[in-house]
Amino acid sequence: MIFLFFIGLIFNPIFTQSVPPGAFSITRIHYGGGGDWYSDPGSLPNLLEYLGDHTNISVNPLEKRAKIGDDIFSQSSYLYLTGHGNVKFTDEESQLLRDQLLAGAFLHADDNFGMDKSFRREMKKVFPEKDWVELPLDHPIFNIYYKFPNGLPKVHEHDKKRPQALGLFNEGTLMVLYTFESDLGDGWEDSRVHNDPEEIRQSALEMGTNIILYALSR
Repeated sequence: MIFLFFIGLIFNPIFTQSVPPGAFSITRIHYGGGGDWYSDPGSLPNLLEYLGDHTNISVNPLEKRAKIGDDIFSQSSYLYLTGHGNVKFTDEESQLLRDQLLAGAFLHADDNFGMDKSFRREMKKVFPEKDWVELPLDHPIFNIYYKFPNGLPKVHEHDKKRPQALGLFNEGTLMVLYTFESDLGDGWEDSRVHNDPEEIRQSALEMGTNIILYALSR
């Protein structure tokens, strides 16, 4: 049996709706470098709504946004990063992100096609001693709730490369998940944005749910 650990979060004061105490939410990282860290603005609210509708997890349906080092960042245990362009961390941000992840936070980075080179470069600053490891198909992240025997779903085609789930680990615990060539965030977006078939959106939302459940069960 998998026990889910629900983390109390401090909410952004701009949120006016009532949110249950201890509700789960996601903090999107506002990084420097000029990349569009804000891409697919409907994706996380849609994923959170899906999570709330299909599991017993209480959710805050509005994403939080924070720069590395902000109070909201420091109080967040589930972090998300995406974009098409350049990702840039200062030396201080690299150390703060490292400390946050080593203290137990989880980062899901989803390449929206275009951030791969800069993201890998910046994460090497955060963890110079670690290398990316591809998660095997029998990893729990692919079957913790929904079953993905073939691994990550492919939402959009770009370079005709297979989707990969890559991880950085600390003493056997997955700290960072990097979903590459999958475009999950596009699949979470409103259907009218990318006009993806419903089965593609469904598989992306199910995979996103698996990622969250796995992160909470570590």
